[in-house]
Amino acid sequence: MYRPRVARLRRTTLIITVTVGLFGAVPGSSRAASRDATDIVQLRAGVTLDQGRSAVRAAGGAVTADVPLIHGFGVRLSATARSRLGHNPSIAAVSANTPIRSQFERTDANLATSYPNSVFAPQAWRTATGYGVGVAVIDTGIDGRLPDFRDASGASRIVASVVTNPDASTALDTYGHGTHVAGIIAGDGRQRRFRDPLAGRYVGIAPGANLIAIKASDDAGRGTILDAIYGLQFAVDHRAEYNIRVVNLSLASTVAESYRTDPLDAAVESAYFHGILVVAAAGNRGTAYDATDYSPGNDPFVLSVGAVDDQGTVDRGDDSVTEWSSTGRTQDDQAKPEIAAPGAHIVSTLAKGSAFAGLCPGCIVDGAYMRLGGTSMAAPVVAGAAALVFERHPEWTPEEVKSTLIDTARDVPGGVNEVNAAAAVAAETPSSGADADIVPNDLVNPADGEIDGTRSSWGRSSWGNAPGSLVAGWARSSWGCTCGGSSGGVVESTRSSWGSATWLVRWTG
Repeated sequence: MYRPRVARLRRTTLIITVTVGLFGAVPGSSRAASRDATDIVQLRAGVTLDQGRSAVRAAGGAVTADVPLIHGFGVRLSATARSRLGHNPSIAAVSANTPIRSQFERTDANLATSYPNSVFAPQAWRTATGYGVGVAVIDTGIDGRLPDFRDASGASRIVASVVTNPDASTALDTYGHGTHVAGIIAGDGRQRRFRDPLAGRYVGIAPGANLIAIKASDDAGRGTILDAIYGLQFAVDHRAEYNIRVVNLSLASTVAESYRTDPLDAAVESAYFHGILVVAAAGNRGTAYDATDYSPGNDPFVLSVGAVDDQGTVDRGDDSVTEWSSTGRTQDDQAKPEIAAPGAHIVSTLAKGSAFAGLCPGCIVDGAYMRLGGTSMAAPVVAGAAALVFERHPEWTPEEVKSTLIDTARDVPGGVNEVNAAAAVAAETPSSGADADIVPNDLVNPADGEIDGTRSSWGRSSWGNAPGSLVAGWARSSWGCTCGGSSGGVVESTRSSWGSATWLVRWTG
């Protein structure tokens, strides 16, 4: 039933905006590249790419990037050019290249990592640890130097590393958000040295899973929707090579748009129809009128995750939904989120020398881990649970895994269901119906996941060996992104003029 959106006053909150780099760059690329593109243009059926480019130029704009996954343009437009282009009959949509932000906030609570027990992960490990399943983390990178991301032989479980932001100078996670997320998904502190006092104290939900580190930010955490789209394209292009079954997106656009036209929503749906379950943070807006209106969490094919507070205990009876976890109906009248997971006071891996340590020194735990809270932390719990199910049932589709996770979740106070990893893994017959009666994004063909080439002229990216400082010595393979149609493993300097992204950090008191 439709519920009117009603804004409510909440207790005073100090808002601190920290600009961060979500996607990496290649040496020699223009540092202004990702900040120049202002909009994304999608073409109507029957309009050729050349006709689309001519329309952009005639309106007074400039095409700055071809984006293959969405099959559209990244463009630079003035307000006047945007207005002209919006009235052109050959143009299906003009969308702002808005910033994206991470979905995390600090909470003061118990330091214990009770969350695996809260979702019955240890029980699930009797039959599945995520072994062989690839989980792509599109974020600020992963610090692959940490022992938590190794296997029993000492080899890295980060099977691929790619940087899709033209302003990053290294594949390392210099901000810290992505490493924290990755540790929740697949960290394994049991791989620390035998006499290390921290050995085995902190373990993620799928400690056997492989990770694909996709750095969609620059070194300070800044990134754009376009950078995230290129990350999704890498996951689609290399899904078979790395057995990528799950993508985690603990980020959100900063501008609300219908999922039917939003380019990031088109990209996540393309990944979904190519066989990858997309898990996204629901957001930290509570019950605000627009709490669930932002991509990718507003997309009905995405498994959106709200945050539960497990009170730092293994007693599952005291779990309840946090007051800041986004809940409501989207602008397209879709109920969100579909599921919840522990997201308060979550202790996970801390990237060495990253900005996170300076943002909250009091959040550092045992010198090598960090305590954070937000739906950014809840989403990877569900992504890890999905990896467990895919190991147990590799023949299941994303829709079947999503439906099973939803159907086997347990009720908790607050109006949502908390994921139950053990019950989902134990299911012998998959559930279905999560996608019933959902209309796809206007650009996507659900039969094959392809973007309608007649409505978008975004060129395909290509992938080569990572050059110079973008080679990650701790990853089994490192890739360079030729984003926007250039060659030679260097990011095209004119590939994007989209504005930079910000991570919104809320310190609640």
